Amino acid sequence: MSALLIRGRLLSFKRAPLGRDDAASYTYEADGAVLMVDGTIRASGSYGEVKDEAEDGVPEVDHRPHLIMPGFIDTHLHFPQMQVVGSYAANLLEWLNTYTFIEEQRFAEAEHAARIAVHFFDEMLRHGTTTAVAYCSVHKTSADAFFAESLKRNTRMIAGKVMMDRNAPEALRDTAQKGYDETKQVIADWNGKGRNHVAITPRFAITSTPEQIEAAGTLAREFPDLYVQTHLSENHEEIAFTCSLYPEAKDYTDIYARYGLLGNRTLLGHCIHLSDREADVLSEAGSVAVHCPTSNLFLGSGLFPLRRLTGREKPVRVGFATDIGGGTSYSMLRTLDEAYKIQQLLGERLNPLESFYFATRGNAEALSLADRIGTLEPGSDADVIVLNASATPAMALKMQAVTTLSEELFLLQTLGDDRAIAETYVAGEPAKSTLGKGA
Repeated sequence: MSALLIRGRLLSFKRAPLGRDDAASYTYEADGAVLMVDGTIRASGSYGEVKDEAEDGVPEVDHRPHLIMPGFIDTHLHFPQMQVVGSYAANLLEWLNTYTFIEEQRFAEAEHAARIAVHFFDEMLRHGTTTAVAYCSVHKTSADAFFAESLKRNTRMIAGKVMMDRNAPEALRDTAQKGYDETKQVIADWNGKGRNHVAITPRFAITSTPEQIEAAGTLAREFPDLYVQTHLSENHEEIAFTCSLYPEAKDYTDIYARYGLLGNRTLLGHCIHLSDREADVLSEAGSVAVHCPTSNLFLGSGLFPLRRLTGREKPVRVGFATDIGGGTSYSMLRTLDEAYKIQQLLGERLNPLESFYFATRGNAEALSLADRIGTLEPGSDADVIVLNASATPAMALKMQAVTTLSEELFLLQTLGDDRAIAETYVAGEPAKSTLGKGA
């Protein structure tokens, strides 16, 4: 039996906060503990009560005065784009053609894919992200490398081999049949192996022919419990080009609807420029609009209308994500900070409790995995992070003036980065402090 008790201040959300003072939306323990046994949370709550539940001799780590939370969840990013981050371009399509499509060709090489996978998982755990939803490249080798490294780290990850058969370099194109066959093989090889989940992944309608989108829809019908991920309405030029390729469709969203790709496990990156009709369709399907703030700002794509989507009569489910490498940081803290600024520009507010709800339980709910991740509830996976709001001199100075939990969270998202992650636990085992030590 593997067991560990960690002590500190606990924060875990029960539902979406209704305001910055909504204490009923979360559980907080000023002196709390989490007992992790064989990869799951056995107990969490006050230190005294949890300590009494632990067997004699269980090791204990005291993280006081730090904050213990569920691990962060990132609902959209690109594994092959680590060396694309920070590439100078005017907009999405220029960025794809100038940098991204060139870099992704390297993932045909198994050795390169395996090397980048090590770096990818190191960065996830360094930044406190214990679950991510990733696009691999068009090559099955990239998906194999990703899932093999995930299995080694014992992480709960979601990823898929990209399907792409047009409007890309020849070395990055499969065919409708090959995309179908290789995705099916990835499913057979990796779905449910360890804590891995496979996503059906047509990149977006521009790079897939109708035949390939139809093949993706066939996979979605054959494997209804799998995730589907793609991109939607990120950039005005992209939208116009997409609609010109599918003139029979009512709009961009209708393309995916026609081929059976919309459902409650469909994750749609960006969704910045949706019409009311499109938002209604997503709401009725239960699909998730994934907000990627650092990417949207970096590529000049637009401002995500969070309140318009979540506050409407037919609300749209929403997740938050880094979108590496259009996104500019691996950190969910930096992502939350930019999301806050976008809402400020739109004349709306995003309070700190809501931000951290999205990064944990909210994103778990978007993935239909709140029974496994995103909380500190007993029975959940023991994917846990420890946050230090005094991690840098500037943060420590500001922390002297902090008097409430909400203020501490806002400090973490405003000034924090990977240095604020004191430890990351994956399935109950310390993962950040052991990086590079062969553990």
